[in-house]
Amino acid sequence: MQSWQSVLITQQVDGPTVANSTVEATLVAAQARYNLPANAFTYAGQALRFRAMGRVSNIVTTPGTLTFRIRFGGVAAGAIVANSGALALNTAAKTNVTWILDWDLNLRGAPGTAASMMFSGQWQSESVIGSPAAGAGGASSHIFPASAPAVGATFDSTVSQVIDLSAQWSVANAGNSIQMHTYKLESLN
Repeated sequence: MQSWQSVLITQQVDGPTVANSTVEATLVAAQARYNLPANAFTYAGQALRFRAMGRVSNIVTTPGTLTFRIRFGGVAAGAIVANSGALALNTAAKTNVTWILDWDLNLRGAPGTAASMMFSGQWQSESVIGSPAAGAGGASSHIFPASAPAVGATFDSTVSQVIDLSAQWSVANAGNSIQMHTYKLESLN
């Protein structure tokens, strides 16, 4: 099989800030919400890669956790095809530190009305628990899921799907905030 890697969409403006809330909300600017066409998946193993970067702040001592999700069908009602799980945050206060998120998804089994994606990913930031003090040499990372790569919820690949990336804090505080500055979605085959 011969295939081509292709960037499907990039984000050219800052996405919305998710702060002071425990409600799941999109990180993606409206312009960068990709509409995956109906029947875009034609065989098992087709892959997507997400790469996002931005800034994050967290409060001291009890910042809670942060969860990322990729949904097909939008944040309000879309299928959660990938879920980072609740990621523990640094108990040292961080303000506007860089974060990088890498996520790989592979179509598991045949496309159709009950398609699913196997996923694994990594989030890097000084806001990750166990990171060194600011200026002391960088960031730590969370690899997810914590166990083996996982399979997300099923979705209907025979209809078009808006792809969205969201974040959700477990603690509402004005000092807990995240914003995505750049993002790209790639088709790997």
